[in-house]
Amino acid sequence: MSRQNYIFTSESVSEGHPDKVCDRISDAVLDAFLAEEPTARVACETFATTNRVVVGGEVGLSDRDRLHHYLGKIDSIVRDCVRDIGYEQDKFHWNTVEVANYLHPQSAHIAQGVDKDGAGDQGIMFGYATDETPELMPAPIQYAHAILRRLSEARKSGQEPTLRPDAKSQLSLRYEDGKPVEVTSLVLSTQHAHESQTSADIRAIVEPYIREVLPAGWLTDRTEWWVNPTGTFVIGGPDGDAGLTGRKIIVDTYGGAAPHGGGAFSGKDPTKVDRSAAYAARYLAKNVVAAGLARRCVIQVAYAIGVAKPLAIYADTYGTGAVPEAQIETAIARVMDLTPRGIRTHLGLNRPIYQRTAAYGHFGRAPEADGGFSWEKTDLVEALKKAV
Repeated sequence: MSRQNYIFTSESVSEGHPDKVCDRISDAVLDAFLAEEPTARVACETFATTNRVVVGGEVGLSDRDRLHHYLGKIDSIVRDCVRDIGYEQDKFHWNTVEVANYLHPQSAHIAQGVDKDGAGDQGIMFGYATDETPELMPAPIQYAHAILRRLSEARKSGQEPTLRPDAKSQLSLRYEDGKPVEVTSLVLSTQHAHESQTSADIRAIVEPYIREVLPAGWLTDRTEWWVNPTGTFVIGGPDGDAGLTGRKIIVDTYGGAAPHGGGAFSGKDPTKVDRSAAYAARYLAKNVVAAGLARRCVIQVAYAIGVAKPLAIYADTYGTGAVPEAQIETAIARVMDLTPRGIRTHLGLNRPIYQRTAAYGHFGRAPEADGGFSWEKTDLVEALKKAV
């Protein structure tokens, strides 16, 4: 049996964190190519530092002339992302940042396997769900995201004009009988406008929003608050620390509460199973829990490059299952085609829906009308029950 009484910690970072700036740009490039052609191939990496953004990797369209035309749009895509995030500081400004574009056509050797409906790479992917929150997500990461998302809304609306884009949150939650009941410690560091602002000043700004987001009773007299614990945080973003696509994979998934596979998500088109199969595994795990087949569930799938059929499917319910894991594994294979093409078709992944995933988590979000976060639907519940 798993432990029922413990303290667990997860962290999140805001859209203005240097790594998240890079994730956003890489996914914006992906969306731009998918908007032009649903079968576009993209593997885009971004690096950001003081007054500079470097974009590189592989892209592919069926028409090479159109490909070169879209490669000319990268500069404006980068600037639009940086402007929307909110960077207008002296050494990282959307209008003056230097943009270097090193994107080039996709390798024909990679394309040949994908064109035959095989996986775009080998790898292992995990999906997880737990009934401890309404979103069927681990509570520490879900609420760490929610705090930063709320502060971003306040900043962008003009409610809090002295907040700046770069921020981090961290929650330590105490569990009783397997359920979160109390915040034992809370860490919030946010970039701000003026060196004269103290940690106490920043806490006065952010605390009302934090209390608004967290469930009633979780903050107690025993909760330790650490708001801008190092003091001044005026220099932030890629000027304060370099950023790179794909460095926040645990923030992107389950906050350390479940395994993560070998790859990051952002900047990769859905032929890359690093992304699409991880989404499918979350979708399946969430539906298993929503169907009442387990209170917690992790799903693993494994692939080989150029091979369509998954090599293996594994399920673990941590002793909370209503049926044996072997039955869940069999049911999963019956209710969903887990070939790369099957995943893309079932979840509608060949669409420009990825820029919005770049911050505040790829999971635990509400499905959207245009197909965004389709992997968060629970429309397999009845099929899974029948299959089991």
